[in-house]
Amino acid sequence: MENRNMLEKEILQVEAEGLASHIGEVVRIHGSIYKIRRMSDFAFVLLRTKRSVVQGVYSVEYSEFSLESLVEESSVIFTARVVEEERSKVGYELQLLKVEILSVPSEISPIVINQKKVDTSIENLLNYRPITLRNEKERAIFKLQEGIGRAFREFLYRENFTEVHTPKIVATGAEGGANIFKLEYFGKEAYLAQSPQFYKQMMVGVFERVFEIAPVFRAEKHDTSRHLNEYTSVDFEMGYINSFEEIMDMEEKMLKSMISYLQEHYSRELELLKVQLPVIQNIPRVRFVEAKEMVAKAYGREIKDFEDFEPQEEKLLSELIKKRTGSEFVFVTHYPSKKRPFYAMESQENQEETLSFDLLFRGMEVTTGGQRIHNYEEQVQKLERLGMTVELFESYLMMHKYGMPPHGGMGLGLERLTAKLLGFENVRYATLFPRDVNRLTP
Repeated sequence: MENRNMLEKEILQVEAEGLASHIGEVVRIHGSIYKIRRMSDFAFVLLRTKRSVVQGVYSVEYSEFSLESLVEESSVIFTARVVEEERSKVGYELQLLKVEILSVPSEISPIVINQKKVDTSIENLLNYRPITLRNEKERAIFKLQEGIGRAFREFLYRENFTEVHTPKIVATGAEGGANIFKLEYFGKEAYLAQSPQFYKQMMVGVFERVFEIAPVFRAEKHDTSRHLNEYTSVDFEMGYINSFEEIMDMEEKMLKSMISYLQEHYSRELELLKVQLPVIQNIPRVRFVEAKEMVAKAYGREIKDFEDFEPQEEKLLSELIKKRTGSEFVFVTHYPSKKRPFYAMESQENQEETLSFDLLFRGMEVTTGGQRIHNYEEQVQKLERLGMTVELFESYLMMHKYGMPPHGGMGLGLERLTAKLLGFENVRYATLFPRDVNRLTP
């Protein structure tokens, strides 16, 4: 008996990703029972581990427990023999010898989650999010989103950016306007940050190149497939630039690096979700006015808004650029001053235009960026010209007053990028726990 106990203690606790190196061995592996498929004299038991679903086989020949003791979504530890199996995609399967049951669900799930996809409405998908995320494909979306974030972070480190963490409770909105969440802050009025804009600019004066991947908040009342009230923004800001073109160059390099990173480290999720990754060579750049005229001419549309792009125009421009160049990305540059924030630098050739850009991907804007005003007098003059109260921006203007290099940056919506990468029309499918005008839980 003592020797048997010693033998059991020596059994390796392994991760699913390492099982291929243990063929012929007995191992211990934990996870949740994803699905049980009963056959005549045996059963397939699918075990959901942290990244993959592993196939186990129950048989009265070698399993020392009752199949009836297994319940889907139970947390278990199996003692199993790893055996070679040519018919399996991974080349092996588990012969289930023993089980230690750690927990059993108290209710049956109202949503079937162990099929290829969760076949339900988007409302149910989100209402039962803690459960539906357990579906193999649903969780793969957010594993891939992790990969996008990791790729960006590692790229920016290589490019000598410093990661910063800026306040999300602020005294002044970066973008202004009505789309800002107010809150009571110890008897004072404060806001949830719409953007890390002010702080990342300040930090350019400290580290020269900075980035942040963090939530931002917009009190927009739009109930559309592309809007969220809380989303994750990938921001970077860089100093000592000669032109706002350098910001687009940096983002283009970052996106290329991200594609390569996903191919190298997230092939499992790419295959499972059947992702068609874009091929990025040189992203076309089109001036705002020219882009509007291109769409109007190609599709026989009348230009109704001369200051911004309509969502349909974004789709049509992307379609047109792909036909003409093969690129699924396009930079639209030189947006009108009226539609850009007060800190956007204006063109010396035409003050009605800013040195700014949006990046469109598969028909949707995923990035906004540009060069900022770095001169104190110039920034104060623009605030006054726009009828804004200069005194409200004293802490922001401190950096200008005491010297700033030419700088600029961009903000990218992680959920939008993920959605378009995966071919989703609704950004909520690429949002872990969406916050919109109708949803505050779960």
